Formats: sequence, structure tokens, C-alpha cells
Amino acid sequence: MQEFIKIKGAREHNLKNINLEIPRNKMVVFTGVSGSGKSSLAFDTIFAEGQRRYIESLSSYARQFLGKLDKPDVDEIEGLSPAISIDQKSHSANPRSTVATITEIYDYLRVLFARAGVPHCPVCGKKIQRLTLDEIVDIAKSIANKNAKGKGLMILAPVVRGRKGEYYQMLYDFLGAGFYEVRVDGVIKSLREKIELKRHHTHTIDLVVDKLPYGTNLEDKDNRTRLSEAIETAMKYGGDVVTLITDEELNLSAKFTCPDDSFSFPEIEPRLFSFNSPYGACESCHGIGTKEPWTEEICEACLGKRLRPEALSVLLDGKNIVTITSMSITEAREFFGSMKALKETRFREITEAPLREIKSRLKFMEDVGLDYLTLGRKAGTLSGGEAQRIRLASQIGSRLTGTLYILDEPTIGLHQKDNEKLIKTLIELRDIGNSILVVEHDEETIHAADYLVDIGPGAGVHGGEVVALGKIPEIFKDKTQKSLTLDYLRKEKEIEVPASRRKVAEKSKGDFLKIRGATENNLQNIDVDIPLRRFTAITGVSGSGKSTLVYDVLYKTLANKLNPDVRRGGVDATTEASGRYKPGAVKAILGLEYVNRVISIDQSPIGRTPRSNPATYVGAWVYIRELFTATEDARVRGYKIGRFSFNVKGGRCENCEGHGVIAIEMHFLPTVYVTCDICKGKRFNKETLEVKYKKKNVYEVLKMTIEEAAEFFRDIPWVHDKLGILNEVGLGYLELGQSAPTLSGGEAQRIKLSAELGKRDTRKTVYLLDEPTTGLHFDDVKKLLDVIHRLVDRGNTVVVIEHNLDVIKTADWVIDLGPEGGEKGGKIVAVGTPEEVSKRTGSYTGAYLRKVLKKTI
Repeated sequence: MQEFIKIKGAREHNLKNINLEIPRNKMVVFTGVSGSGKSSLAFDTIFAEGQRRYIESLSSYARQFLGKLDKPDVDEIEGLSPAISIDQKSHSANPRSTVATITEIYDYLRVLFARAGVPHCPVCGKKIQRLTLDEIVDIAKSIANKNAKGKGLMILAPVVRGRKGEYYQMLYDFLGAGFYEVRVDGVIKSLREKIELKRHHTHTIDLVVDKLPYGTNLEDKDNRTRLSEAIETAMKYGGDVVTLITDEELNLSAKFTCPDDSFSFPEIEPRLFSFNSPYGACESCHGIGTKEPWTEEICEACLGKRLRPEALSVLLDGKNIVTITSMSITEAREFFGSMKALKETRFREITEAPLREIKSRLKFMEDVGLDYLTLGRKAGTLSGGEAQRIRLASQIGSRLTGTLYILDEPTIGLHQKDNEKLIKTLIELRDIGNSILVVEHDEETIHAADYLVDIGPGAGVHGGEVVALGKIPEIFKDKTQKSLTLDYLRKEKEIEVPASRRKVAEKSKGDFLKIRGATENNLQNIDVDIPLRRFTAITGVSGSGKSTLVYDVLYKTLANKLNPDVRRGGVDATTEASGRYKPGAVKAILGLEYVNRVISIDQSPIGRTPRSNPATYVGAWVYIRELFTATEDARVRGYKIGRFSFNVKGGRCENCEGHGVIAIEMHFLPTVYVTCDICKGKRFNKETLEVKYKKKNVYEVLKMTIEEAAEFFRDIPWVHDKLGILNEVGLGYLELGQSAPTLSGGEAQRIKLSAELGKRDTRKTVYLLDEPTTGLHFDDVKKLLDVIHRLVDRGNTVVVIEHNLDVIKTADWVIDLGPEGGEKGGKIVAVGTPEEVSKRTGSYTGAYLRKVLKKTI
């Protein structure tokens, strides 16, 4: 086994022919400024090649369903293990996907309930026992005697239940065994006739075992023996289940049937507890839990529980599967740790394996600060960091060895309190025989790693090189190796604590937004005062209520009041029928008269199509088009400004409609994007590309980096200024026309900030930011803070949800929520300047702030 992963000639994206050796079975951290090429090396080169090799190792039959992956631009990679990527890309918004399903806990729960659950009658609620053959015969005699319509008694064996297939051989075998009739999809058919079934349709087939005429004396010994033998035969073919038909149809099971009302359970199998299966899902909402997908109107039949009554009537220690998935991670761990039923000897062997897997995954999620999440929490409501750690829980649970794990900033959304637990988990994953590659900026994670690879020195064309590498802590002592990252790690450069802060006055009129009685989600009826024209950091452990307070309560209320004419598109769980926001529960928010508008600057894309790009978003593109329209060539040809737009007909390439690529739907495979063969990806037609400004056509301008374009348009203030702001926030490496879908969440957020800085000074605006340091290097955080303070200096209010101590220590005001997550959170733990919060006992944030402020306190 090789000791190193050897990379030769990596040139993907901005990488400059990198040659590198990475130690195997170690934890290796990739650092560098934003856009330097870390992700290009870790994900687009190493992981992409690992994934490609895995797919090529499969059979040709399997490969046809997976498609072919292009080889990354690298000469050679040696010593590569099977690779698993756990990144920050958007997670499933499928309403069926939950924390329990993502981590596979729900799969193990279904097995546990199927094998150890105790069924109870959904009608009377009594515990259901197994029926013996004699008991089933007695029930058959009873219903035959009560027959009021003069029908006989028919005994059937259910042999196929809702499965696809032709079943030709099975039907032929029944005829050979001496049977004459079957019931196919509700219709009685003779086995002597040809029965043709559609292969891809689901069918239900019952074997007709015997028919007893009306009036048969079942007290007669011979008739009773005939009935008993028929039922026994039916159970043999029907898997211990028999169907009796007189006036009505009755399914009886040698497994579970209610003795009082004859309610018979279906087979208790794992699929009965699946809301993704027609055998387990509520028949009214089909397992969604709401009347319609993407709404909050609860299904009346199942009351949002998603499962059919039979599934909800199987209990473990008196709890059904929905009750357990409504528990938090911590509550679930306590429940399974003290469960009495599974300690019984008869259950111990069959439940040991699934129970071990469930406990392992619950422990990991608790270890990485996700103890406040409920198992039934929908995937679409999770943050990127939460989703990444949950996927990591699933991988940890699998206990694979010899694997290469590649993670993208796993500390995102994680309070310093929980960092240590996450790092410990990663080290455990390494110690069982795996290689861990982590793209990360978090200082604690870097110090805990075995090896550091620093990519730089700058971003975009200025990056793509290995500027420093080595074992930790040796690299910190090696003064021959220098880089911007090492400057910050060695404390030769720092984000400094402000010499003075903007003072927050007493709670006088006009100085605060006053939130009164907030009770949304886990908020404990709290009152919060946010100072206006100041920089406020909302802090606290994961799940403490930060996002609920800032977005569900503050933003949605302000947006409805300050922007009443704005509609939110289609009605979903976040909107009212009118399309306006549905604000979180709060008694009142005072001080709105002192605010003109509210802007939420989150990490959602700046656009959904390749046509959206940084130039269009910040408003520079319209001026650039005007410059092209004013050229002599354009005037001679009579071209108007629309000629240089890829959104309307005229100047764009109509084959790709200005996208530069053509999307090819592959039906059951992912959509494939192919470069347009007419314009070759240039987005415009030949005539438009013939018009040039300063010897460059419109496509060549779009291909410039923002840094290059700012210099190119130096003499055009209304273009240069907007691009200059993008450059200032560290986005100079992006192409002017880079399509929105290729931008990271952090890049999208900084573009939105730049657009706000480029607008006319409005003052009295409230800006709300959610973890804006995501994906940012120490030096980029410094640039971001400069932008934030500029917004505040112009008379605006900035409220930031953040864990990064460098951001928190520079804020004017800190509001710390907690003390824990989930039900144990939602309270105000500390309020004040960073110095004041650092002195508060009981505040986790304060304890960590104390360390970074110790020089100034």
C-alpha cells in the first residue's frame, strides 16, 4: 500500500500544473484565500478522478445508468482510494426526506419495529396476539353461519400483493398442483384458460383453494375437516394469511388478528413503516403529511403523521415510530438506552444489529452539536452545515475503512463549543484507516490536522499554486515557508479588535428595533432590542434560535410592513395565500417608523440560469452594453442596446438562446449541458461579435476577470466603481460573465453586498446576513468586515448571524441566545458589547470571546 496520494500535472480550472504528494491515512487540511483553487484540487481533481475510476470499475450494464464522467485535467494520480465527497452543495428539499431518512436511522427503525414491535388493534386499541389454525377455523365457521345473503364460503390464499410481473409459471404450477381458479386483480379466472398479465403493471393474485356451498353443515366432522384442510392449504400458499369471503371479505393471519373485532394486520414488514411505500403511506396524502406538497395544511386523515393506521398501531415500549421520530437526538438516545422491551431475551438477538446502528448515528449527531434536531425534521429546513454533518453521520455509521473522505468546511454553522467534538470524530474516522481531506479555514481544525496544504498566493489567475505544505506544527515553525495563511496562523497578521466601538445609547426612542414576545419555534417569549445604525452580531450554539429570531420573526415582519407591494411568488410553507410572508409568532415589533427598508443578504443564488452573472447583478452590464451601442460599428449597423443582450432576440445566438450551452434532458439521468455548436459557447451571433470596444467584443469582455475588467473600464466611472466594489470584497478572480449556478453561496452573498454598496446612499436600511464568513479565508473576512462597517458608517443597521469570533469581536453589540439548542435554547443569555458578553458566566460565546479579547480586557 502506497504511503502517499501522488498528483502530477493538475491543471483543472486555475491550477497551474500542480505536482503534490499527500500522506494517506492522515487528516490533511487544504487552505488558501477564496478562489485560490482549493476546491478545484480537492473536489474537481482528486474526488472527480476517484469517482470516475469507481464508475469505470463497474460492469458495462451498471455504467449505462450512471453515464460517463470526463477525466479531470490532470496527468496522473497514484495511490487513490475510493472517494466519498461530503460538500456544501444544496441538500434535498424533497418533503419526504428527513434527518432520520438521510442518516438511515429510519431504515433501521423500520426493521426494529417489524421484528420487535407489538401490534395493537387500530379499532379497539387492544394488543393483538397470533391466531392459531383452530382459532381461524372457528372464525370461518362463525361468519359462514352469519351469512345472510345466501352465499357460500370461499377460501383464498393471497399469493401476490401489488407486485409487477407476468406470473405465467406460477399460475401454471397452481394448475399442476390441482387448483382450478384464481382471483386476478379482483376478477375470478379459470386456470384452464390462458391468463395474460402485463409485465410492468402491479397485480394482486389470490389462489382459490375451496368453495363451500351455502348451507354446508360445518359442525359435521367431514365438513369441518375439509374447512380445516382448506384453511391450512391457503395459509401454506398465502404465507400464513388466508382470505375468507361470504357477505364480506375478511383477511385473517396466523400472525396478528384482533380477537374482539377480527381486525387483521397486514404482514408486519419494514415497508409497512415507510411513508415512501404505498403499503405504509397514508392513503390520503400518500406519505407527505400535508394536503398538498410544499404547504403546511395538515392531512386530516393521518394528522400529519404520514403513515397508515396499522403502522401507527405497532408500538415499542408504548411508542409508535412517529412518536420516536418526533424526539430530539438527545431524547432518542435516552429512549433507546433505557428501553425495556429490547432487553428481553427473545428480542435481544434480532434487535442487536439495528439498535447498534441507530445508537451509533445518534451519538455522532450529538457529538457534532446536532442534539437539538428532531429525527423527523425535514431535510429542506436544514442549513448547509447541518446537512453536511448529518451526511457525515451516515458515513461514520457505515464504518468503512480504506476510504478517502473529502469534506468542504464541516465547521460551517458550528459553534466553537462543538468544534472539538467534530474534530474528535474526524480523527476517529482517520484512526480506523481512512484518509481525510478537509477544505477548511477554521483555525482549530487546522491545528488538529496532521498535514497542511496551502493553495495561493492569490485568487483566480493569481492562485492555483502550492505555496506552503508540511506537517503540523512543523510548518508553523518553518520560517522559510511563507504564505498569507501562515501569516494569520502565526499571528503575524490579525483581524484587530476595534480601538473604539460605536456607542449604544440607553433604550431611548428611535435607537432600537424592539422585538416583544417572540415565541416562534423554540423562542421562549423573549424581548430583544436591536440597536439601529450599529453592527450587531446574533450568536449562540447551533439550534439556539438565531435564524428563527432574525428571519422568521424580524425579517418577515419587516418585509411585509416595509415592502407591502412585493409578492413572494407561489404559495408555499413560508407564505400566506396572498403571497406575502407568514411572520413568526411575535406580539409586536416596535421602531419600524425609523427604518425605510429591510434587505436579506443570504447565500441563495443570484440567479437560476446561466444568463445571470456578477455583471448583471450589480448593474454594470447595462452600462457596458451602452458602451458597445455607442461604438462607430454599432451606430453604422443601426444596433440598439438590445443587440448586446443575451436575454432577448436580436444579437444573441438563437440556437442556445444566449446561454452558451444547451441543456439535454436525459430523463432518468442528470441533465447534461453541452457547449453550443453554433456559437461555440460565445452566446452571441457572429454579427454582434464583430462589434468591438477597445479591440474587444462583447464575449471577450464577459470572459475578463472582474479585476481585469475594473482596469479595462478605468475611465468609465459608472462601470469601474461597481466592479471596483466587487474587487474590494475579494471577488476580483471571478469572470465578469460567470454564470450564477457556478458561484458558491459565500460568493453570491458578497456579490449581493457589493450591489448594495453600489447603490445610492439610502440610509435607514436594515441588512440581515446569515453566516457571511462561509467559505472565507482570514484575509477575506477582513475585507468583508470593511464592507460591513462601511454600510453602518452610512447610517444603516447590520445584523449578522455568526459563529466566527473575528466577526463577533469587531461588532458594536452582541446578542447571545441559548444556553443550549432546541428546547433548551431560545432564551437571551447575554447582551452587550463583546467585552461585556465575554464577562458573562453561562454564555458559551462569552467564554470563547474572553480568549480572543484577553489582550484588551
